[in-house]
Amino acid sequence: MRRERCCARLSQSPDDIHRGLRARRLRRQRARLIGSKLNERLGQSIIIENRAGGGGNIGAAAAAKAAPDGYTLLVTTTGLAINETLSKSKGFAVDDLAVVAIPAWAPETLSVNPSSPAKSLAELLQIAKTKPINYASPGVGTSGHIANAYLFQELAKVEAVNVPFQGGALAVNALLGGHVDALAGAVTGYAGQLKAGSIRGIGVASERRLAQLPDIPTYTESGFPIVASTWVGIFAPARTDAAILQKLNTSVNDVVREASTQSQLQALQTEFRIGDRADAADYFRRDVAQWKTMITRIGLTPQ
Repeated sequence: MRRERCCARLSQSPDDIHRGLRARRLRRQRARLIGSKLNERLGQSIIIENRAGGGGNIGAAAAAKAAPDGYTLLVTTTGLAINETLSKSKGFAVDDLAVVAIPAWAPETLSVNPSSPAKSLAELLQIAKTKPINYASPGVGTSGHIANAYLFQELAKVEAVNVPFQGGALAVNALLGGHVDALAGAVTGYAGQLKAGSIRGIGVASERRLAQLPDIPTYTESGFPIVASTWVGIFAPARTDAAILQKLNTSVNDVVREASTQSQLQALQTEFRIGDRADAADYFRRDVAQWKTMITRIGLTPQ
């Protein structure tokens, strides 16, 4: 990766295991939003390279192996945490990366067609106790698939078959067409339909209800303590000097504190986080552990 005369060269690695174009576009929009504002804060140009492939592992490996000089960063998503368990040969280890910040996140959701007799998560699970149900997801190994498989299999103890699609848009169409009983995925992919009422949200995997979708209860409210999200995180090579990492973390937090940033993130149906490096690193460690538990419990085989 050729160095440029810039403060940070962002290697964006979309977690694109069976993800749709809309989902990838939303991640790019969030990365570019933060990157452009970092450019203003740091007073130097930032170039974003899209390095898709390998479920996000190609871009992550490139960043992990880059010179630890602050000129190369990785902007990636929850797939980095998932792949630590689900991917056998990544070409790097998460210890090869240092967490700078995790400034944005969006929770997983579960929705049904408005014509469904299930008006709540409890009612859907009651139906599943009398007959098998299925649910659409953006793909096998995605956060939406894993979190909701864990909900059905491990917590609710009901049979629910994952119907994977090549992205969220096709999964939505399957629900709207009445081909599946439910839809699993991050709220960013379906917020428009949820607000319009064309699909009915019955659960959101967050600690609290979302301000923009206040009528959808959390999974915890329904008796299932699952908090799972797709997030946007910024990482650097592990050996990067602590002073550089601190400056980057401070700059990212300053960007996220801006009212314009928060309003633009909310327009992308994304929540924001502000925290120091220790907080971000702890968040990432806990997320890696949580996805490992869920992947193991639902029996997904590492590839």
